[in-house]
Amino acid sequence: MPRLRSVRLLTAALLVSRGLFAQAPAPRAGVIPVTAEQLRLNLRGHALPLAVPDTTLFPPPDPVRALYVNAWAFTTSKLWRLVALADSTEINAFVIDVKDDTGCLLYRSRVVTARQIGANDCARARDIAARLDSVRLHDILPIARIVVAKDPLLATGKPAWAVRHRDGGLWTDRIGMAWVDAYNDSVWIYAAQLAAEAVQRGFAEVQFDYVRFPDEPRSRMATAVFGARRAGDTQRAAVRRSVRLLKQRLAPLGVPVTFDIFGLTATYAGDMGIGQVWEDFLDVADVVLPMVYPSHYYAGAYGYQRPNHHPYQIVRNALRDAQARTPAASGPEIRPYLQAFTLGRRKPRYTPHEIREQIRAAEELGIRSWVLWNPRSVYQRDALRPLRGGPLAADLGDASAQ
Repeated sequence: MPRLRSVRLLTAALLVSRGLFAQAPAPRAGVIPVTAEQLRLNLRGHALPLAVPDTTLFPPPDPVRALYVNAWAFTTSKLWRLVALADSTEINAFVIDVKDDTGCLLYRSRVVTARQIGANDCARARDIAARLDSVRLHDILPIARIVVAKDPLLATGKPAWAVRHRDGGLWTDRIGMAWVDAYNDSVWIYAAQLAAEAVQRGFAEVQFDYVRFPDEPRSRMATAVFGARRAGDTQRAAVRRSVRLLKQRLAPLGVPVTFDIFGLTATYAGDMGIGQVWEDFLDVADVVLPMVYPSHYYAGAYGYQRPNHHPYQIVRNALRDAQARTPAASGPEIRPYLQAFTLGRRKPRYTPHEIREQIRAAEELGIRSWVLWNPRSVYQRDALRPLRGGPLAADLGDASAQ
């Protein structure tokens, strides 16, 4: 079997005619090591592929254990350190920013709206094809993350699609970021077009984030004008309608369509003022990703005055609520986002122990897939299990992928 896998990977490399790389001291079975110097020579851009990636050649892993990788990390040498981390641990997927909450893209797009608003001007990668090939050939599933409603670039470039201020101009949130109007179908069609292009580029799954309205105080929301709102429409109805639009438009591509949602959505009965209700995603999503970061829960949640101090208990309670509201036979997979960061000076610091406690909570409930979130894409090796048959994490030296 290892020999067969090696032949398959080498055949894939020859077919796509792009560079391979391997910087890990202990690469996954079947991966052909290449020096850093060869990597610099081989990485080169290519035209957009005409076909969806062959999932029989690169089948998705089960379970999925992923790291969030921001655009900067993906487009610099930091990517190789993250791949080396995956090569020696249980990590088998990267969630990669294709469009983040600035509106900038990972690569130059052919989507007309992206070109019109200048999203190509801040595209970060020029060798996207080679980097994606390298990720795949290390048995790492590439997942495209696309932020929808928080897009200041789209709001500026298409002001008719933006949330407006009642006194004129663009409405902004507490940190001065403009949002687009989630009632506007064009906003969601743009996201769907970018997602389809990402699949053509080689991404194996599409993950939509910020599929909601702004989470701002009531006083600030009172100044927001949603020009595309239909008579009698509600935030919940708009989100429910729009996630279905995304799913319908991507269905012909045959890739999983997944959604990041607030962790508290699994606990609350209402839409939390942002339009998200847990049940509204269950017959649409292939995977639902509740963001159950302990630091984001209010004082007193689940009976804990300082939720951030109790990562195991908070995650276990949140995911238990999610399971209770999800049909076991017909519901989507639950794949939580777990906290791999320390929020400012708030204690405790999130060491490998706090991260493993969250993983333990999920796995004790039978949830085997998860994603670690660190906005800087810095991860501690000791928080991860070593690859089967590999050395213990403590024996690998470097304790993190900086």
